[in-house]
Amino acid sequence: MPGQKSNEMWGGRFAEGPDCIMSSINASIGFDQRLAAQDIAGSQAHAQMLGVTGIISRADFEDIKVGLETVLKEIQSGTFVFSEGLEDIHMNVEVRLRELIGPAAGRLHTARSRNDQVATDFRLWVRDQLDAAESAISALMEALLEQAEKGAAWVMPGFTHLQSAQPVTWGHHMMAYVEMFSRDLGRVSDARRRMNESPLGAAALAGTSFPIDRDMTAEALGFDRPCANSLDAVSDRDFALEFLGLSSICAMHLSRLSEELVIWSTAQFRFVRLSDRFSTGSSIMPQKKNPDAAELIRAKIGRIMGANVALMTVMKGLALTYSKDMQEDKEPVFDAADNLFLALAAMTGMVKDMTALPETLRAAAGTGFATATDLADWLVREKGTAFRDAHHITGALVALAEEKDCELNDLTLSDMQSIDKQIDEGVYSVLTVENSIASRTSYGGTAPEQVRFQINRWKKILVK
Repeated sequence: MPGQKSNEMWGGRFAEGPDCIMSSINASIGFDQRLAAQDIAGSQAHAQMLGVTGIISRADFEDIKVGLETVLKEIQSGTFVFSEGLEDIHMNVEVRLRELIGPAAGRLHTARSRNDQVATDFRLWVRDQLDAAESAISALMEALLEQAEKGAAWVMPGFTHLQSAQPVTWGHHMMAYVEMFSRDLGRVSDARRRMNESPLGAAALAGTSFPIDRDMTAEALGFDRPCANSLDAVSDRDFALEFLGLSSICAMHLSRLSEELVIWSTAQFRFVRLSDRFSTGSSIMPQKKNPDAAELIRAKIGRIMGANVALMTVMKGLALTYSKDMQEDKEPVFDAADNLFLALAAMTGMVKDMTALPETLRAAAGTGFATATDLADWLVREKGTAFRDAHHITGALVALAEEKDCELNDLTLSDMQSIDKQIDEGVYSVLTVENSIASRTSYGGTAPEQVRFQINRWKKILVK
């Protein structure tokens, strides 16, 4: 309200406090308190540097050090009282520090601004999420490897356009997702390497006239180096955008796997049985077992990609350096991280618990003329037929099988020779799904020996 006491952190410029509506839109403590541990870590590194360089006295540093440790313990124990009137996590910590140690607390902010402070806090938090993402994605890949190893030779249909295409193995299909999530893992590693520079010491935007040691604070916080440009240091949110970008791609991959689990668990497919732990029932239909966890994971991409779009939109029109718009950077990232890790944990649990049904997989692999390509290849390899001609001959055989309502291997030799006289008994050797998959021995192919090779390769990589 007009006349309200101004915030003591910046009250020298303002005679009156903010209107209550202004207070509500301006305050970020409702969500940025999640940065408490990172804020205190940054302050501890900054205080130590101020003490070592002599910018503040050793006595003040020791008081600040003890005070910050106390504040952190209060926050961790849940006894710390956050105040919306103090706007953000930085002011909440600083005011409590002043209550604990007195005037020395005011020296902590020497050679520092909330601009480089929040940039540092947020980088530290995102870096923690990248480390957590590495662990979570690796755990999912290990669960997929377990499934692949169980069914390295189980035959199932491979699909294009969700139509039966060629036989593959269960292990090969699981390993496709291992490769997919490995790229997410690579993006996590790339993003972490690129963002691991310290904004601390950039101050408001132009650096500081105090003789600070930015290399010392960067090393103390685990950064590779300080950011090289103070303007960029306080205004950059690429690290958050990269996290949202890689989270969006990972969530898309989770959604694709979820879609397959939803389809595969239907009565019409019966490829897998999902555990009760990740399924629900119906309020009216007692026979139902719904793959709700998979469906919810499938939907998470909307929230996570939405966060990516939201922050990109916030940042797209901002001139250098800091603008208050950037306060809107955290909530979408927080929400995306929460939902990504929930989705990864749920998917890992589902994959670990699910039971593939090899007999159903095998039966489905033998339908839909899945060995048609093998027949065409046989004509090329054994009879010297040009592939385009072999493709035409095989298409005619498929049409004949459809007319007779049977599979290709059920056609008699006479039936086949009615289409092409050069076909002989040898053709039946390629018309079984087992022979089909066994023949796909090219690197990355579906032959069980290739699948096991890839499984062992990834086991070694993930152990590192």
